[in-house]
Amino acid sequence: MKKVALGIDIGGTNTEYGFLEKNGNCLIKNSISTISHQNIDSFLHELYLSIENTKKELEENIIITGIGIGAPNGNFYKGTIEYAPNLKWKGVINLVELFQEYYKLPVFLTNDANAAAIGEMIYGGAKEMKDFIVITLGTGLGSGIVTNGEIVYGHDGFAGEIGHTIIENNGRLCGCGRNGCLETYASATGIKRTVIELLLNHPTENSELRGFKYEDLSGKIIENAANLGDKIALEAFNFTGKMLGLSLANAVAHTSPEAIFLFGGLACAGELIFKPTKYYMEENLLRIYKDKVQLLPSGLSGTDAAIMGASALVWKEIGGVGGRS
Repeated sequence: MKKVALGIDIGGTNTEYGFLEKNGNCLIKNSISTISHQNIDSFLHELYLSIENTKKELEENIIITGIGIGAPNGNFYKGTIEYAPNLKWKGVINLVELFQEYYKLPVFLTNDANAAAIGEMIYGGAKEMKDFIVITLGTGLGSGIVTNGEIVYGHDGFAGEIGHTIIENNGRLCGCGRNGCLETYASATGIKRTVIELLLNHPTENSELRGFKYEDLSGKIIENAANLGDKIALEAFNFTGKMLGLSLANAVAHTSPEAIFLFGGLACAGELIFKPTKYYMEENLLRIYKDKVQLLPSGLSGTDAAIMGASALVWKEIGGVGGRS
């Protein structure tokens, strides 16, 4: 009989889940559509049926120790999803309470970036660290901050929103309704906006990206162009790294982390994003922090990373693992 955690990652488009052992081994995984559900009740019903059907496919018997859920605007303290901009279910959703109608088990919820940070602590590159930051570079920019081996939640459960610190006064409009948030510059969406601006500002510059409409662009397309030496693409990565590096220099002053991990699709661009980010971070650091903070790729590799982060929440809260003793 194997003890496992059920890890669930709720995304705006799809929801992934899997049964994972404490060592991070995923026994089986599956997914359902998130976006097709207009209300939380139908979503949870389909998710439950899918989980049960997937569990039946396992050849060995398991005991589910607990359930960890990573979700946009997930509140660890209250077990709620609150005003998530990229989910159809508006307002405050009492997710843990609703989920426990299906499973009489410990259920833990946090936002997706905090789940990634806990996953980094349990399974990834931060196993021997107690002070670090995880930056998730996806459609937006999420962040999980760990100090003394614990996630920083703040008094209301919503601390650590580095992506919504304002980096440019009266800058780009953000999905949160404000202007100039970091995620409008340092994210897959942000780098697309940068490319469009650069193309408009340099109308005579030859570029592989000039034929693309905004909606057809992606971080991967921009990455491929940069690797071919495209000047617009290279400048877009440099500008993205500049905005991110400056913000990380400010973040270092708050918590003095041992390392900062970059996670998510845009981080897969490697040196294209790491090199300028590191340069501008070091350039803007207070002298006492210079050359002390590692900038590293996430140790959570592969397609299981999101559900690994969610399941790690269970082992962190129940198993008492994580952080350097």
